[in-house]
Amino acid sequence: MNTEEKTLNFLEHIIKDDIESGKVTQLATRFPPEPNGYLHIGHAKSICLNFGLAETFQGTCNLRFDDTNPTKEEVEYVEAIKRDVSWLGYNWDGEVKYASSYFDTLYDWAQYLIKQGKAYVCDLTPEQAREYRGTLKQGGKNSPYRDRSVEENLSLLEGMKAGDFDEGSRVLRAKIDMSHGNINMRDPILYRIRKQQHHQTGDKWCIYPTYDFAHGQEDAIEGITHSICTLEFADHRPLYEWFIEHLPVPTRPQQYEFGRLNLNYTVTSKRKLKRLVDENFVDGWDDPRMPTIAGYRRRGYSPASIRKFCEMIGVTKSDGVVDVAMLEHAIRDDLDKNAPRAMCVLRPLKVVLTNYPEQKREQLTAPGHPNRDDLASRELSFSREVFIDQEDFREEANKKFKRLVIGKRVRLRNAYVIEADEAIKDDNGNIVEVRAHIIENTLGKDPEDGIKPKGVIQWVDAADHAEFEVRLYDRLFTSEAPDSEEGDFVEHINPDSLQVLDRCLGEKGLLEAAPGQSYQFEREGYFCRDSSSANQERLVFNRTIGLRDSWAKMNQK
Repeated sequence: MNTEEKTLNFLEHIIKDDIESGKVTQLATRFPPEPNGYLHIGHAKSICLNFGLAETFQGTCNLRFDDTNPTKEEVEYVEAIKRDVSWLGYNWDGEVKYASSYFDTLYDWAQYLIKQGKAYVCDLTPEQAREYRGTLKQGGKNSPYRDRSVEENLSLLEGMKAGDFDEGSRVLRAKIDMSHGNINMRDPILYRIRKQQHHQTGDKWCIYPTYDFAHGQEDAIEGITHSICTLEFADHRPLYEWFIEHLPVPTRPQQYEFGRLNLNYTVTSKRKLKRLVDENFVDGWDDPRMPTIAGYRRRGYSPASIRKFCEMIGVTKSDGVVDVAMLEHAIRDDLDKNAPRAMCVLRPLKVVLTNYPEQKREQLTAPGHPNRDDLASRELSFSREVFIDQEDFREEANKKFKRLVIGKRVRLRNAYVIEADEAIKDDNGNIVEVRAHIIENTLGKDPEDGIKPKGVIQWVDAADHAEFEVRLYDRLFTSEAPDSEEGDFVEHINPDSLQVLDRCLGEKGLLEAAPGQSYQFEREGYFCRDSSSANQERLVFNRTIGLRDSWAKMNQK
């Protein structure tokens, strides 16, 4: 890609200058998730940024799991993250990387810091450590264990590694400056005791490095040139640079920060998303209401639309909140251009066409997409009895109602003009059937008597159709800022975020829909066949998004 063809963001300017000046010969980035949950839309921005920069500047991007905390990490999350990155359309350089692959080197470097007089084993309890650390306004004070000898520190660290001490009883800390204005520099922890089995290293270790200690060194080992993080890591950059300066690392990466993605009506805290799963507010990490990449995939979002959204919001040096309608616009725009069309009746109401012969059957043709000749046309079966949606019929209605009314005409999409004659009701007064008649010679043309139909409605042949369940998904939260509202964020869950319609009817061709295949159900919205393996025997379609695009209209004003 020619970087001169578009306006560069601040990171692209930095990288371009570094390459042109010879400071960097080849860009190397990385995407470093911790495997303690599924990736969400905020991670998608980071994925698109890191892998996208590598593509733009013909560099490389590693996928590296920062698996330094075995208490929260699982192989399930590792595999899910790999699926998500691949689904978004990106290929990582070489093999998947793991922080745990560098544990031996990191331990050697911890010993190196001790020998240089820049690390020590501390016995303060967590409560005491917080007290000694000080506050943002007041400096801390030195640990009474800060001046242990090199020999004692090496021996204690070896004992920690051997499992001789209880969890929480000792930590290894860097010896920097307890009065530093940046609280992250006040003798941060390098290693803590965790007697937990690790998903990659098994029982080999019972001490694990902190993220702050591992992060920069992993970058250096892998030859990362630009370590790109979200803005909350800006205060950690001095520590990142301190480790690089004081350790015998093979390369010297540089950290840069960008504004993270925050969406309204959305929660992206992994802890809170896990709670939604664990407490059954949703049906798993891939529930289509979740802001996870897996949830978006199951709902019918396309990789191209998510990448487009990340491009639209841009890359800045400050945090902000993006309107979720902007994401929905990107999804809708992509599906409008690419999703084949089909007709579906969400709430079926039978219509009997009294002047159509009982034994007659016709095969009608409809375009696969109004603007895509490459998408195959559809064959529609038509007979005496069809189903329309209950919402498309009224016995009486005002002139604004452009659908079927007694004594009025509508066109069945891609078929005939019909006129309603009578509504048949059950004992409770509910309409169970409509009697109507076809206006002759109206297949593909207007009535010869000049009385045109008031509207067009979808329909399904009663004798030949697909039957399935439809799940109507809406936003999970009613509050624009569920994280910042008073009270528990789950109090703002939308009780109508899922509505299940167990008997919907559609064109027969929908029976051949592959899991994940998207369609525009004409006049209803965009839907995809549910991809969950639990639903393969029962045909299920998920509503991805409606047809209306309020964000696009708002931004055209």
